[in-house]
Amino acid sequence: MSIEAASLCPRYHRAVELVGKRWTGAIVRTLMGGPRRFNELLAGIPGISDRLLTERLRELEAEKVVRREVKPEAPVRVVYELTDCGRDLGPALDEIAHWAERWIEARPAS
Repeated sequence: MSIEAASLCPRYHRAVELVGKRWTGAIVRTLMGGPRRFNELLAGIPGISDRLLTERLRELEAEKVVRREVKPEAPVRVVYELTDCGRDLGPALDEIAHWAERWIEARPAS
């Protein structure tokens, strides 16, 4: 398959749209370090709102990238972790990080 054909592939387009959504990469990269509770994710991703984190986690769960597990403890704990599908994004996100370090100019904090 040529590069042109691959770039027009519906699966490729859907994958780029999913991973390219604002904050999705940060969420997945944070979960690469292991399971996290909601507030741990919120604290570990500066600038994301709780509403947007909730929305992205639901989308990633629907796409089977993230698994949400309710721990029946007192109090109840909810933990988010990557599925095999999500962990398979690791090398691609590492390549994006490498590319960004080389080509994307850092902006001063505002």
